[in-house]
Amino acid sequence: MNTDELALEISRAERRVREIQTKLHRWACDDMHRRFDDLFNLVCDPAFLFVAWDRVRGNRGARTAGMDGRTAFTIEAEQGVEVFLDGLRSELKDRSFRPVPVRERMIPKANGKLRRLGIATVTDRVVQASLKLVLEPVFEADFFPCSYGFRPKRRAHDAVAEVRHFTARSYEWVLEGDIEACFDEISHTGLMDRVRSRIGDKRVLALVKAFLKAGILTEGGVVKDMSTGTPQGGILSPVLANVALSVLDEFFARAPGGPAATRYERTKRRRHGLPNCRLVRYADDWCLVVSGTATHAEAYRDEAAEVLSAMGLRLSPEKTAITHIDEGLDFLGWRIQRRRKRGTSKHYVYTYPARKSVASVTTKVKTLCRQNINLPLEVLLHRLNSLLRGWTAYFRPGVSSAAFNYLRAFTWRQVVAWLRRKHSRITWKELRRRFFAGGWWPTIGEVVLFNPAAVATTRYRYRGTKIPSPWPSVA
Repeated sequence: MNTDELALEISRAERRVREIQTKLHRWACDDMHRRFDDLFNLVCDPAFLFVAWDRVRGNRGARTAGMDGRTAFTIEAEQGVEVFLDGLRSELKDRSFRPVPVRERMIPKANGKLRRLGIATVTDRVVQASLKLVLEPVFEADFFPCSYGFRPKRRAHDAVAEVRHFTARSYEWVLEGDIEACFDEISHTGLMDRVRSRIGDKRVLALVKAFLKAGILTEGGVVKDMSTGTPQGGILSPVLANVALSVLDEFFARAPGGPAATRYERTKRRRHGLPNCRLVRYADDWCLVVSGTATHAEAYRDEAAEVLSAMGLRLSPEKTAITHIDEGLDFLGWRIQRRRKRGTSKHYVYTYPARKSVASVTTKVKTLCRQNINLPLEVLLHRLNSLLRGWTAYFRPGVSSAAFNYLRAFTWRQVVAWLRRKHSRITWKELRRRFFAGGWWPTIGEVVLFNPAAVATTRYRYRGTKIPSPWPSVA
């Protein structure tokens, strides 16, 4: 199959998948108590498997093998995509498919601890991706607007904008919630109960449970059973985590003084000294903004801990904190704080890159510039440009000019130091002529070092409930 034929087949498959997803989402929205009984045939559908393969193949992780040692490129070269998908569909249909344990990879965290990443085989990834295509439109009908992580059409900027929006409107106390080892400790029983509330197909339920119980091949070569949790890094894991954590969304969405309360009810509660609250959650990172007092925030913390215990989860006593917006908080890499506007006596809530985020990117820049000086300058600039463009694009919608200027100066010094080590015997005049195009900014041929200070900052508008549905026929 040539490239044009492959692109046409993928387009047809995606169109069919989108049409079926739209129907599933519409049916789920029309009847909030409906249980879907015949979904397994969709998981095995050739179009769903083909789209699932395309997404697995297009992911950066396609180059990483699971415990069977096969990558997506290995399967393409040795077996062929059509043969692979036909065989996988047959295994699913005759119920002989069995997920294998994920390969453990321990990733260091910023606090010095380790995060467990589970790398599934490509075969398991394709089945998980197909399951996600089927389950996601059903559960999206149940998810609340306060949830932003790993959901279509939603992003981290929406969560940060919502925190900023409410903290600027009398919600001055913030409960910063940290769930301890969220992906590792989700109760399988509690999670499956919530999945069963929408899914009645026993074959799909058995498949989901099989992935949860697949086990982990540790770095020491020992296979461990999984009694709790869902492997972080799995394609299906974010959807299952959102299903589990929706208990928190549901509780605060229906709480007195929450989003369901009218403006009159919220005003009346504040007049009587009662609090109002809004939850903002991005996967397992969440914060609760409170219009009330610190005592009210403490009461909400205890209620949140009780709600999460039903899913086998608990709050981290060290990281869960209650702060005032004047003190500021770090959320999703941003610093959100109310400060006085320069030259005036007025105070506004600002969002700008947190110190940890700036320290992280400068550490990466320094690491790149401490590598082998035998590399050509073009290679170093390409690597730096990729890093700097991504970082500035994320922090562009905020008060980030000072951080961008600092990053510009820091990167320039690191590149100059790298050049001085590489060419220790040439003069500054010769260095500028060869690597700065006669000026002061690193340039070699057509490759120019990206300038973070040249990125114009903007303001991300709070979208609230106006975020469009991922399926166009649903209003």
